[in-house]
Amino acid sequence: MIIRETNDSFIMIRQHDHAFLSGETIKYFNRDLLLSDDFFDDALYASYQHDRSWISLDETPIWNDRDNIPYTFSDYPLLPKLAFYKIGVDEIERVNTYASLLCSMHFCSFFSDSANKDCVVFLTGEARRQSRLKEQFHDLDEDLLQQHFHLLQFSDNLSLYLCLNEPGVSKEEEHPWFRNGFHHTEMFHPENRPFTAKWVNLNQVTLDPYPFNRDFHLSMPFKTVSKSLVQEMGIAEAYKKSELEEKKIHISQ
Repeated sequence: MIIRETNDSFIMIRQHDHAFLSGETIKYFNRDLLLSDDFFDDALYASYQHDRSWISLDETPIWNDRDNIPYTFSDYPLLPKLAFYKIGVDEIERVNTYASLLCSMHFCSFFSDSANKDCVVFLTGEARRQSRLKEQFHDLDEDLLQQHFHLLQFSDNLSLYLCLNEPGVSKEEEHPWFRNGFHHTEMFHPENRPFTAKWVNLNQVTLDPYPFNRDFHLSMPFKTVSKSLVQEMGIAEAYKKSELEEKKIHISQ
């Protein structure tokens, strides 16, 4: 679950809905910025599906007693998160081999510097998977694969930018992950500088440089769960009782 806290409520966005936004952005990505069109549809599928491991986890939010907030994707207990990451990549592999390779690389990047034994076990298993999947492609273009991997990361981060920031926020008050632009997007820019985003107003976001081939609209589903309702009936029931809303966002040059 992606969560943004306000004074009296939690704005809660399901991970799979966030991933759908990721795919919707990459659908309009300027393909001239890529080495080729090969496997683009597979990379697009990876963007849409990369967080499907959270579908069942997000059905019932759980409470973080230490921080007095529902658990989010970033602080969710490690062991179930790792287990469901593997389940999600397994499900994607049954549909699209190249997309599952990208998603495996994506999840491994979260733990690449970890010495935690459970993370090491996860990384070892995924390294074996990646080797096995790569064997299924003749003359795999590793440079294009890296581009698609960073494209997946960009789509994930741009969607998180939309989810984690209050609409209309000033650049100085943005979530700290994104104030200096999106990591690893330099490879898509001739001057080797990262894409940066900015809220123009409550409903419009622009990027510099603009990496899409047109302006487009997005619809972000979310729930506003009041803290008083959480106190009354607990986070799981309060989330269930809250109405699903939609935020319209215009991405423009």
